[in-house]
This record gives sequence, structure tokens and C-alpha cells, in this order.
Amino acid sequence: MLPPVNLRPSFNITRSSHVRLTVADLAESRNFYVNVLGLVVSDEDERTCYLRGLAEACHHSLVLELDEGGGGTCRRVGYRVFFDEDLDLAYAWFRERGLPAEWVDVPYQGRTLHVSDPIGTPLELCAHMETRPRLHIDFELYKGAHAQRLDHYQIFAPDTYELCAFYSELGFRNSEYLEHGDKLLGAFMYRKGTCLDLAIIENTGPALHHFAYTVSESHDIFTACDWAGIQGYGDGVERGPGRHGPGGMLFAYLRDPDGHRVEVFNSHYQTIDTEIEPVRWDAAALSTNARWGLPALEKWYFEASPFVGVKQIPPAELPKPMSLERYLLEQSAH
Repeated sequence: MLPPVNLRPSFNITRSSHVRLTVADLAESRNFYVNVLGLVVSDEDERTCYLRGLAEACHHSLVLELDEGGGGTCRRVGYRVFFDEDLDLAYAWFRERGLPAEWVDVPYQGRTLHVSDPIGTPLELCAHMETRPRLHIDFELYKGAHAQRLDHYQIFAPDTYELCAFYSELGFRNSEYLEHGDKLLGAFMYRKGTCLDLAIIENTGPALHHFAYTVSESHDIFTACDWAGIQGYGDGVERGPGRHGPGGMLFAYLRDPDGHRVEVFNSHYQTIDTEIEPVRWDAAALSTNARWGLPALEKWYFEASPFVGVKQIPPAELPKPMSLERYLLEQSAH
């Protein structure tokens, strides 16, 4: 069901690192991420805001870039590599396969490489960033949900297996996966030794379904929802609080002022040991992908942030999830 994993890849990606979003109103988006999620501003100017979680020492895990055209798109998702020489190896690896690879200058980062995966997902690789003090025990500075660190992304892809095979060649392993019959529908992949850096779900893509920050306590998830309501974003609490089946984490999903989806959740288990086998989930037995509660709204399953300038491709068959709308319709028929 799963493609083979290269445990000694040509270059060493260590973790998910940062995401770059376009926004229509920089001040409004800054307010959401600072006062609802509790992120910290590392630097900012009139067009860009760099943010990080309270436990993060690296300069940024979220970059908001003003786009007078309306915002709502994702420029790139970022990964760290271990050594600077891994960037040179990555450049050669992508070029040898006919995939885009170019060097760019990016503020607050060391040498930075822009590449794309086979479906066009724009990636940003770097080995180094400037650092700032961690603020995780500066409790007097806490705001919102006290988000600690960026953990993972979820990407829509037209063929889960093919994209899973690509990232498996780069050393990504699966902690869990979702299948139906002989069809791989979802792959939950990691590099950093927890259960997730990248989730791949079959749907029209590439598109960024969500990015996720950890919180320290379960009540911080409710705090995110409370502060969303206080700040006027209550309608953007899209799903949860709830508990995932895959991963088992408590979660809530919120939409920011531009419609980007961000998850807050309370950490997860370790997977670093090589004998750990991925957990299989049967899609036919999952109505909500959660342990309890009603299914998500249909938009949760299909809406996602497009990548700037990247054409989206539909899957051979669109998913047919048990959405809240479908669930209520079926219940009313009974």
C-alpha cells in the first residue's frame, strides 16, 4: 500500500520550518495571529510580518506578505535541511530530475533554495536562520492560545500515492495512512521523529489545506476559540474542538481573515525508531476522521489556499466525505 522509504536520502531534510502567506490587510492578519494564536512578532515592515511561536528560537515560522490583489494564497512552504551542503545536494537532485531549483536571497535566512515537487508545490529549503530568544517561560508576554511551534502542513494532491512516493525518496516516513481497498487516500509523513511534518490528502491540488501549531495544554485550544470570538473572528472557528482518529490529538481549526486555515493541537507521539510501523486506517470506517462529534462542514474537506501561480489538477475521482451537510440530510431521511 505504501511506497518504499529511502532511509539514506541524498540530502537531509530535518523538519517543516515555515510557511509564506499572502494577506489583503497586514494589520488585520497580524492581529489574528498575535492576539488569537499568540504568536510573537520577530520583525515587520509595511509589507511583511515575520512571526514565530513562543518556543521557537528561529526567526520565523510564519511570514505574512501584503498583496493588494486580495491575499488568500500561499507562496511557499519551507523545510529545514541539516547542513548547508545539503542545499547543494538538493539543487543537483532536483535539477537531475527536471524539477525547478533556483537560489534566492531571503531576509533573516542563510542560503535559500527554491524548488518544486512533481505536482508544482513550491518549496523553500534553508539550513540556517537568524535566532531570537525563546519566550516559552516569559509568561507575562503570553497572548491568545500561546502557540508554541509550527508542526506540520497538509497538502491536497491529485494522486496521494505518487506524491507520497516522491517524499518517501526524500526520507519522509509514514506514521499513519488512510486507504480504501487498494487506494491510498491519505499519507501522514514525518522527518523530525514525531508523527507529522507533511500530510498528503487526495483532492484537487496542489493546495495548502492547513498548517498547524502546537499548544502546551488542552485548554489552550479552547482559548484559541475564545479569543477568536473576542477579536471578532468567531465565525472562523471552522471545526472542533475535537479529537483526531489518526494521531489522536485534540484540535481546533480556525480560518484567518484571508481564509487561510490554521490548526492548533496538543502535540503527538514519537516515531523516530526504525522498527515503528505505520498505522493503517480504513476510510470506509471513518465518517469524521475524529473520535467523537459531528462531521466537518463540506468546505473543510474541499477549500484550501492555492499556491501562487501554480495550476491545480483534480484527482481521477473527487472525494465523497461524510460532511455535516450530507450527514444531516441522511439523518433527516430516516
